[in-house]
Amino acid sequence: MDVNQLREQIPTCQKMIYMNTGWSGPSPISVVDAIKERLDVEMNDGPVSFEVNESGKEITVRARAAVAELLHVSPEEVCLTSNTTDGLNTVMNGLPWKAGDEIITCTLEHSSVLIPSYFQRQRHGVVVKVIPIAPNEGADGVLEQIAAGISDRTRMVFLSHVEYSCGMRMPVKEIRELTKGKGIWMLLDGAQTAGHIALDMYDIGCDFYSIAGQKWLLGPEGTGALYIRKDMIPQVEPIKVAGRAVLSHDDPYEFEPNTTSMDKFLITSTSAPLRAGMLETIRFIQDIGLEQIETHNLSLASSLKVALLETPGVEVLSPLESRASSGLVSFTIRGVEPDHAVSHLWEHHRIVARQVAYPLCIRVSLHFFNTEEEVNSVVKAVRELAR
Repeated sequence: MDVNQLREQIPTCQKMIYMNTGWSGPSPISVVDAIKERLDVEMNDGPVSFEVNESGKEITVRARAAVAELLHVSPEEVCLTSNTTDGLNTVMNGLPWKAGDEIITCTLEHSSVLIPSYFQRQRHGVVVKVIPIAPNEGADGVLEQIAAGISDRTRMVFLSHVEYSCGMRMPVKEIRELTKGKGIWMLLDGAQTAGHIALDMYDIGCDFYSIAGQKWLLGPEGTGALYIRKDMIPQVEPIKVAGRAVLSHDDPYEFEPNTTSMDKFLITSTSAPLRAGMLETIRFIQDIGLEQIETHNLSLASSLKVALLETPGVEVLSPLESRASSGLVSFTIRGVEPDHAVSHLWEHHRIVARQVAYPLCIRVSLHFFNTEEEVNSVVKAVRELAR
Protein backbone atom coordinates (compact mmCIF):
# COMPACT_ATOMS: atom_id res chain seq x y z
CA MET A 1 0.00 0.00 0.00
CA ASP A 2 1.55 3.27 -1.17
CA VAL A 3 0.18 5.76 1.36
CA ASN A 4 1.73 8.79 -0.32
CA GLN A 5 0.21 7.86 -3.66
CA LEU A 6 -3.20 7.37 -2.03
CA ARG A 7 -2.94 10.71 -0.21
CA GLU A 8 -2.48 12.45 -3.55
CA GLN A 9 -5.96 11.26 -4.50
CA ILE A 10 -7.56 12.83 -1.40
CA PRO A 11 -7.27 16.65 -1.56
CA THR A 12 -8.09 17.07 2.15
CA CYS A 13 -4.75 15.45 3.01
CA GLN A 14 -2.89 18.33 1.39
CA LYS A 15 -4.54 20.94 3.60
CA MET A 16 -4.76 19.49 7.11
CA ILE A 17 -4.21 16.48 9.35
CA TYR A 18 -7.61 14.88 9.01
CA MET A 19 -8.43 12.55 11.91
CA ASN A 20 -12.21 12.61 12.05
CA THR A 21 -13.11 9.86 9.58
CA GLY A 22 -15.24 8.27 12.31
CA TRP A 23 -17.63 11.19 11.80
CA SER A 24 -17.28 11.67 8.04
CA GLY A 25 -14.39 10.73 5.79
CA PRO A 26 -12.77 12.87 3.08
CA SER A 27 -13.73 11.62 -0.39
CA PRO A 28 -11.13 10.75 -3.03
CA ILE A 29 -11.23 12.69 -6.31
CA SER A 30 -12.59 9.68 -8.20
CA VAL A 31 -15.62 9.44 -5.90
CA VAL A 32 -16.56 13.09 -6.38
CA ASP A 33 -15.93 12.74 -10.13
CA ALA A 34 -18.33 9.79 -10.30
CA ILE A 35 -21.05 11.89 -8.65
CA LYS A 36 -20.39 14.86 -10.94
CA GLU A 37 -20.38 12.72 -14.06
CA ARG A 38 -23.75 11.22 -13.19
CA LEU A 39 -25.18 14.67 -12.42
CA ASP A 40 -23.93 15.88 -15.80
CA VAL A 41 -25.63 12.95 -17.53
CA GLU A 42 -28.93 13.74 -15.83
CA MET A 43 -28.57 17.46 -16.56
CA ASN A 44 -27.73 17.03 -20.24
CA ASP A 45 -29.83 13.99 -21.19
CA GLY A 46 -32.78 14.25 -18.81
CA PRO A 47 -33.07 12.47 -15.44
CA VAL A 48 -35.61 9.89 -16.63
CA SER A 49 -35.21 9.71 -20.37
CA PHE A 50 -35.17 6.03 -21.31
CA GLU A 51 -31.40 5.50 -21.49
CA VAL A 52 -30.67 7.62 -18.41
CA ASN A 53 -33.37 5.91 -16.38
CA GLU A 54 -32.07 2.47 -17.33
CA SER A 55 -28.46 3.42 -16.54
CA GLY A 56 -29.60 4.74 -13.15
CA LYS A 57 -31.21 1.39 -12.37
CA GLU A 58 -27.98 -0.33 -13.38
CA ILE A 59 -25.98 1.88 -10.98
CA THR A 60 -28.28 0.79 -8.14
CA VAL A 61 -27.91 -2.89 -9.06
CA ARG A 62 -24.12 -2.56 -9.17
CA ALA A 63 -23.95 -0.62 -5.90
CA ARG A 64 -26.05 -3.26 -4.17
CA ALA A 65 -23.78 -6.00 -5.54
CA ALA A 66 -20.70 -4.06 -4.38
CA VAL A 67 -22.07 -3.80 -0.84
CA ALA A 68 -22.87 -7.52 -0.88
CA GLU A 69 -19.29 -8.29 -1.87
CA LEU A 70 -18.00 -5.97 0.86
CA LEU A 71 -20.08 -7.79 3.49
CA HIS A 72 -19.63 -11.27 1.95
CA VAL A 73 -23.36 -11.85 1.54
CA SER A 74 -25.78 -12.19 -1.37
CA PRO A 75 -27.23 -9.06 -3.04
CA GLU A 76 -30.71 -10.36 -2.17
CA GLU A 77 -29.87 -9.77 1.51
CA VAL A 78 -28.92 -6.10 1.00
CA CYS A 79 -30.85 -2.89 0.54
CA LEU A 80 -29.33 0.54 0.05
CA THR A 81 -30.19 3.16 2.66
CA SER A 82 -29.45 6.81 3.39
CA ASN A 83 -27.23 6.14 6.43
CA THR A 84 -26.59 3.69 9.28
CA THR A 85 -29.44 5.00 11.42
CA ASP A 86 -31.89 4.53 8.56
CA GLY A 87 -31.07 0.82 8.47
CA LEU A 88 -31.18 0.42 12.24
CA ASN A 89 -34.63 2.02 12.36
CA THR A 90 -35.89 -0.23 9.57
CA VAL A 91 -35.09 -3.24 11.72
CA MET A 92 -36.04 -1.90 15.13
CA ASN A 93 -39.42 -0.55 14.04
CA GLY A 94 -40.24 -3.50 11.80
CA LEU A 95 -39.80 -6.40 14.24
CA PRO A 96 -42.70 -7.95 16.20
CA TRP A 97 -42.00 -6.70 19.73
CA LYS A 98 -44.01 -7.79 22.76
CA ALA A 99 -44.28 -6.26 26.21
CA GLY A 100 -41.56 -7.64 28.46
CA ASP A 101 -39.13 -8.44 25.64
CA GLU A 102 -35.60 -7.42 26.61
CA ILE A 103 -33.02 -5.56 24.55
CA ILE A 104 -29.40 -5.73 25.74
CA THR A 105 -27.13 -2.83 24.83
CA CYS A 106 -24.37 -0.95 26.67
CA THR A 107 -23.31 2.41 28.07
CA LEU A 108 -20.75 3.10 25.31
CA GLU A 109 -23.38 3.26 22.59
CA HIS A 110 -24.27 5.95 20.10
CA SER A 111 -27.70 7.56 20.34
CA SER A 112 -28.67 5.74 17.13
CA VAL A 113 -28.58 2.53 19.17
CA LEU A 114 -29.95 3.82 22.46
CA ILE A 115 -32.82 6.00 21.23
CA PRO A 116 -34.44 3.40 18.91
CA SER A 117 -34.23 0.97 21.84
CA TYR A 118 -35.90 3.42 24.23
CA PHE A 119 -38.68 4.01 21.72
CA GLN A 120 -39.52 0.30 21.72
CA ARG A 121 -39.83 0.61 25.49
CA GLN A 122 -42.26 3.50 25.04
CA ARG A 123 -44.28 1.88 22.25
CA HIS A 124 -44.32 -1.78 23.22
CA GLY A 125 -43.23 -2.06 26.85
CA VAL A 126 -39.86 -3.53 25.95
CA VAL A 127 -37.24 -3.63 28.72
CA VAL A 128 -33.92 -1.99 27.78
CA LYS A 129 -30.91 -3.34 29.69
CA VAL A 130 -27.99 -0.91 29.34
CA ILE A 131 -24.95 -2.89 30.51
CA PRO A 132 -22.17 -0.74 32.05
CA ILE A 133 -18.95 -1.40 30.14
CA ALA A 134 -15.72 0.53 30.68
CA PRO A 135 -14.21 2.05 27.50
CA ASN A 136 -11.01 0.02 27.94
CA GLU A 137 -12.71 -3.20 29.02
CA GLY A 138 -11.09 -6.36 27.69
CA ALA A 139 -13.00 -8.79 25.50
CA ASP A 140 -13.34 -11.34 28.32
CA GLY A 141 -14.89 -8.73 30.59
CA VAL A 142 -17.34 -7.67 27.90
CA LEU A 143 -18.43 -11.27 27.34
CA GLU A 144 -18.84 -11.87 31.05
CA GLN A 145 -21.10 -8.82 31.48
CA ILE A 146 -23.20 -9.51 28.40
CA ALA A 147 -23.65 -13.13 29.48
CA ALA A 148 -24.79 -11.97 32.91
CA GLY A 149 -27.40 -9.72 31.31
CA ILE A 150 -29.03 -12.42 29.19
CA SER A 151 -32.26 -13.89 30.57
CA ASP A 152 -35.11 -16.00 29.26
CA ARG A 153 -36.83 -12.72 28.25
CA THR A 154 -33.93 -11.42 26.15
CA ARG A 155 -35.11 -10.84 22.59
CA MET A 156 -32.23 -8.84 21.10
CA VAL A 157 -28.59 -7.92 21.59
CA PHE A 158 -28.09 -4.52 19.94
CA LEU A 159 -24.53 -3.18 19.89
CA SER A 160 -22.01 -1.38 17.73
CA HIS A 161 -19.40 -3.64 16.17
CA VAL A 162 -16.84 -0.89 16.85
CA GLU A 163 -17.86 1.59 19.55
CA TYR A 164 -17.79 5.17 18.27
CA SER A 165 -17.00 6.52 21.72
CA CYS A 166 -13.70 4.73 22.34
CA GLY A 167 -12.93 2.46 19.37
CA MET A 168 -13.57 -0.78 21.27
CA ARG A 169 -14.03 -3.66 18.85
CA MET A 170 -16.76 -5.75 20.37
CA PRO A 171 -16.24 -9.54 20.39
CA VAL A 172 -19.35 -9.95 18.27
CA LYS A 173 -18.73 -13.54 17.16
CA GLU A 174 -18.33 -14.65 20.77
CA ILE A 175 -21.39 -12.67 21.83
CA ARG A 176 -23.34 -14.39 19.09
CA GLU A 177 -22.27 -17.76 20.49
CA LEU A 178 -23.85 -16.73 23.81
CA THR A 179 -27.22 -16.21 22.13
CA LYS A 180 -27.40 -19.18 19.76
CA GLY A 181 -30.43 -21.40 20.12
CA LYS A 182 -32.15 -18.95 22.46
CA GLY A 183 -34.34 -17.05 19.96
CA ILE A 184 -32.30 -13.87 20.44
CA TRP A 185 -31.84 -11.50 17.53
CA MET A 186 -28.50 -9.76 16.98
CA LEU A 187 -28.51 -6.30 15.40
CA LEU A 188 -25.14 -4.62 14.87
CA ASP A 189 -24.38 -0.97 14.16
CA GLY A 190 -21.56 -1.05 11.61
CA ALA A 191 -21.14 2.70 11.26
CA GLN A 192 -17.46 2.47 12.28
CA THR A 193 -16.53 -0.70 10.41
CA ALA A 194 -17.19 -0.67 6.66
CA GLY A 195 -13.98 0.49 4.98
CA HIS A 196 -12.14 0.20 8.29
CA ILE A 197 -11.95 -3.54 8.95
CA ALA A 198 -12.66 -6.68 6.91
CA LEU A 199 -16.26 -7.88 7.29
CA ASP A 200 -18.01 -11.21 6.82
CA MET A 201 -21.63 -11.38 7.96
CA TYR A 202 -21.90 -15.15 7.71
CA ASP A 203 -18.80 -15.54 9.85
CA ILE A 204 -20.19 -13.18 12.51
CA GLY A 205 -23.57 -14.89 12.37
CA CYS A 206 -25.63 -11.78 13.08
CA ASP A 207 -29.21 -11.29 11.88
CA PHE A 208 -28.96 -7.63 10.90
CA TYR A 209 -26.09 -5.24 10.13
CA SER A 210 -26.25 -1.58 9.09
CA ILE A 211 -23.36 0.42 7.59
CA ALA A 212 -22.54 3.98 6.55
CA GLY A 213 -21.16 5.11 3.22
CA GLN A 214 -19.74 8.43 4.35
CA LYS A 215 -17.38 7.40 7.14
CA TRP A 216 -14.51 4.92 6.65
CA LEU A 217 -15.66 4.15 3.11
CA LEU A 218 -15.07 7.85 2.28
CA GLY A 219 -18.27 8.05 0.25
CA PRO A 220 -20.90 10.78 0.02
CA GLU A 221 -23.29 11.74 2.81
CA GLY A 222 -26.72 10.21 2.33
CA THR A 223 -25.48 6.69 1.60
CA GLY A 224 -25.48 3.44 3.54
CA ALA A 225 -26.74 -0.13 3.41
CA LEU A 226 -28.62 -2.69 5.48
CA TYR A 227 -28.02 -6.45 5.60
CA ILE A 228 -30.78 -8.79 6.75
CA ARG A 229 -30.07 -12.51 6.79
CA LYS A 230 -32.30 -14.14 4.20
CA ASP A 231 -34.43 -16.19 6.60
CA MET A 232 -35.05 -13.08 8.75
CA ILE A 233 -36.39 -10.86 5.94
CA PRO A 234 -40.04 -12.01 6.40
CA GLN A 235 -39.92 -11.09 10.10
CA VAL A 236 -39.22 -7.40 9.44
CA GLU A 237 -42.26 -5.41 8.33
CA PRO A 238 -41.58 -2.28 6.25
CA ILE A 239 -42.28 0.85 8.28
CA LYS A 240 -42.55 3.02 5.16
CA VAL A 241 -44.21 1.54 2.10
CA ALA A 242 -44.41 2.21 -1.62
CA GLY A 243 -45.07 0.17 -4.75
CA ARG A 244 -42.52 -2.54 -4.12
CA ALA A 245 -43.96 -3.38 -0.72
CA VAL A 246 -46.56 -5.40 -2.63
CA LEU A 247 -46.26 -8.08 -5.31
CA SER A 248 -49.26 -6.86 -7.29
CA HIS A 249 -51.80 -4.07 -7.01
CA ASP A 250 -53.72 -4.16 -10.29
CA ASP A 251 -56.98 -4.36 -8.39
CA PRO A 252 -57.43 -1.09 -6.44
CA TYR A 253 -59.10 -2.99 -3.59
CA GLU A 254 -56.77 -5.95 -3.32
CA PHE A 255 -53.03 -6.46 -3.05
CA GLU A 256 -50.54 -9.14 -2.12
CA PRO A 257 -47.81 -8.01 0.32
CA ASN A 258 -44.15 -8.55 -0.54
CA THR A 259 -42.82 -10.40 2.51
CA THR A 260 -39.66 -12.15 1.34
CA SER A 261 -37.72 -9.57 -0.71
CA MET A 262 -35.58 -6.66 0.52
CA ASP A 263 -37.30 -4.62 -2.19
CA LYS A 264 -40.22 -4.17 0.19
CA PHE A 265 -38.16 -1.54 2.04
CA LEU A 266 -37.61 0.60 -1.07
CA ILE A 267 -39.29 3.98 -1.39
CA THR A 268 -39.69 5.51 -4.83
CA SER A 269 -37.10 8.19 -5.72
CA THR A 270 -33.40 7.66 -5.06
CA SER A 271 -30.21 9.48 -6.04
CA ALA A 272 -28.27 7.74 -8.80
CA PRO A 273 -25.41 10.27 -8.42
CA LEU A 274 -24.95 9.41 -4.73
CA ARG A 275 -25.08 5.69 -5.50
CA ALA A 276 -22.54 6.20 -8.26
CA GLY A 277 -20.32 7.78 -5.60
CA MET A 278 -20.86 4.86 -3.24
CA LEU A 279 -20.11 2.35 -5.98
CA GLU A 280 -16.84 4.12 -6.78
CA THR A 281 -15.78 4.47 -3.16
CA ILE A 282 -16.25 0.73 -2.51
CA ARG A 283 -14.12 0.03 -5.59
CA PHE A 284 -11.48 2.46 -4.31
CA ILE A 285 -11.35 0.83 -0.87
CA GLN A 286 -11.33 -2.73 -2.18
CA ASP A 287 -8.55 -1.93 -4.63
CA ILE A 288 -6.39 -0.96 -1.65
CA GLY A 289 -7.39 -4.08 0.30
CA LEU A 290 -9.26 -4.14 3.61
CA GLU A 291 -6.71 -6.38 5.29
CA GLN A 292 -3.97 -3.87 4.46
CA ILE A 293 -6.13 -0.98 5.60
CA GLU A 294 -6.95 -2.68 8.90
CA THR A 295 -3.28 -3.50 9.58
CA HIS A 296 -2.22 0.08 8.83
CA ASN A 297 -4.96 1.60 11.00
CA LEU A 298 -4.16 -0.65 13.97
CA SER A 299 -0.45 0.09 13.67
CA LEU A 300 -1.02 3.84 13.77
CA ALA A 301 -3.46 3.49 16.68
CA SER A 302 -0.94 1.41 18.63
CA SER A 303 1.81 3.98 18.05
CA LEU A 304 -0.45 6.78 19.23
CA LYS A 305 -1.58 4.91 22.34
CA VAL A 306 2.00 4.10 23.35
CA ALA A 307 3.06 7.73 22.97
CA LEU A 308 0.05 9.07 24.85
CA LEU A 309 0.53 6.56 27.68
CA GLU A 310 4.03 8.00 28.11
CA THR A 311 2.67 11.56 28.32
CA PRO A 312 2.09 12.93 31.85
CA GLY A 313 -1.47 14.16 32.35
CA VAL A 314 -2.92 12.12 29.48
CA GLU A 315 -5.21 9.13 30.02
CA VAL A 316 -5.94 6.73 27.16
CA LEU A 317 -9.54 5.48 27.35
CA SER A 318 -9.45 3.11 24.36
CA PRO A 319 -8.69 -0.59 24.80
CA LEU A 320 -5.01 -1.55 24.75
CA GLU A 321 -5.31 -5.21 23.82
CA SER A 322 -5.07 -5.67 20.06
CA ARG A 323 -8.17 -7.82 19.51
CA ALA A 324 -10.34 -5.13 21.11
CA SER A 325 -8.68 -2.24 19.26
CA SER A 326 -9.50 -0.28 16.11
CA GLY A 327 -8.35 2.88 14.36
CA LEU A 328 -10.30 5.03 16.84
CA VAL A 329 -8.35 6.35 19.84
CA SER A 330 -9.98 8.28 22.69
CA PHE A 331 -8.15 10.08 25.49
CA THR A 332 -8.35 12.89 28.03
CA ILE A 333 -5.90 15.61 29.04
CA ARG A 334 -5.91 16.48 32.73
CA GLY A 335 -7.17 20.02 33.30
CA VAL A 336 -8.17 20.57 29.66
CA GLU A 337 -11.80 20.36 28.55
CA PRO A 338 -12.19 18.18 25.43
CA ASP A 339 -13.99 20.89 23.46
CA HIS A 340 -11.11 23.29 24.17
CA ALA A 341 -8.57 20.65 23.18
CA VAL A 342 -10.36 19.94 19.89
CA SER A 343 -10.53 23.65 19.08
CA HIS A 344 -6.86 24.11 19.98
CA LEU A 345 -5.76 21.20 17.81
CA TRP A 346 -7.53 22.76 14.85
CA GLU A 347 -6.66 26.41 15.38
CA HIS A 348 -2.98 25.90 16.19
CA HIS A 349 -2.09 22.67 14.35
CA ARG A 350 -4.72 22.12 11.63
CA ILE A 351 -5.60 18.77 13.20
CA VAL A 352 -9.23 17.67 12.81
CA ALA A 353 -10.42 15.63 15.81
CA ARG A 354 -13.69 15.53 17.72
CA GLN A 355 -15.14 15.55 21.22
CA VAL A 356 -17.23 12.64 22.50
CA ALA A 357 -19.84 13.33 25.17
CA TYR A 358 -19.69 9.96 26.97
CA PRO A 359 -17.17 9.14 28.13
CA LEU A 360 -16.19 12.81 27.89
CA CYS A 361 -13.01 12.74 25.82
CA ILE A 362 -11.10 13.65 22.67
CA ARG A 363 -11.27 11.14 19.80
CA VAL A 364 -9.08 10.76 16.74
CA SER A 365 -9.70 8.44 13.80
CA LEU A 366 -6.72 6.85 12.06
CA HIS A 367 -7.28 5.66 8.51
CA PHE A 368 -5.12 4.43 5.63
CA PHE A 369 -4.28 7.97 4.45
CA ASN A 370 -2.89 8.98 7.85
CA THR A 371 0.85 8.64 8.51
CA GLU A 372 3.31 8.13 11.36
CA GLU A 373 4.41 11.74 10.83
CA GLU A 374 0.84 12.89 11.44
CA VAL A 375 0.64 10.74 14.56
CA ASN A 376 3.84 12.39 15.80
CA SER A 377 2.27 15.80 15.15
CA VAL A 378 -0.75 14.86 17.24
CA VAL A 379 1.47 13.63 20.08
CA LYS A 380 3.48 16.84 20.01
CA ALA A 381 0.33 18.98 20.06
CA VAL A 382 -1.24 16.98 22.89
CA ARG A 383 1.93 17.21 24.98
CA GLU A 384 1.91 20.95 24.44
CA LEU A 385 -1.63 21.10 25.80
CA ALA A 386 -0.82 18.75 28.69
CA ARG A 387 1.97 21.06 29.85
